Amino acid sequence: MITAPHAEALSGGFAEAPVQSARAFREILEAMARPGTIRRVAGAEPPARLSVAAGVALLTLCDPTTGLHLAGAADCPMVRDWVAFHIGAPLVAAEAADFALGTWEALQPVTRFRIGQPDYPDRSATLIVEMERLVNHGPALTGPGIELATWLNLPETAAFRANRALFPLGFDCLFAAGDRIAGLPRSTRVEKI
Repeated sequence: MITAPHAEALSGGFAEAPVQSARAFREILEAMARPGTIRRVAGAEPPARLSVAAGVALLTLCDPTTGLHLAGAADCPMVRDWVAFHIGAPLVAAEAADFALGTWEALQPVTRFRIGQPDYPDRSATLIVEMERLVNHGPALTGPGIELATWLNLPETAAFRANRALFPLGFDCLFAAGDRIAGLPRSTRVEKI
């Protein structure tokens, strides 16, 4: 049985998609190129279960060819309808996801997400992790794109240290809170707290 989408699903996308998606892509690219740097994004008004930053990331990075896994509270009819209407990304199991969205707890165990293959390390998942806040305080981050060191309030360190040990394989992360976004690629070294 086909049901009508929630009314909220029909709004909240980019009003000027070419301009807003280009700006958002630039901010997301900067966040990934400079791990731990907190950037601001705008233009989306996703359902209440999602932050503005997570909505912007989905609108910018996902399309009908990218499998999306919704975890925990993000996996609800309102969000599914919003994704279907604005993005068209197929909803898939965690193991098949190109992108996954949820809180850190909801995304567990992260070992179920794709980490790429030796000849195709880019065939891995990007986790969009909903956070209550993003601040430059927490474990030290070092590696490509970081001059000396920076800090970010990560939900834990062990999983990111294990992920870094797989390099060049591994998953990448975007952290979203309100209209703020930060990146943590698999190449970043995360120090113990």
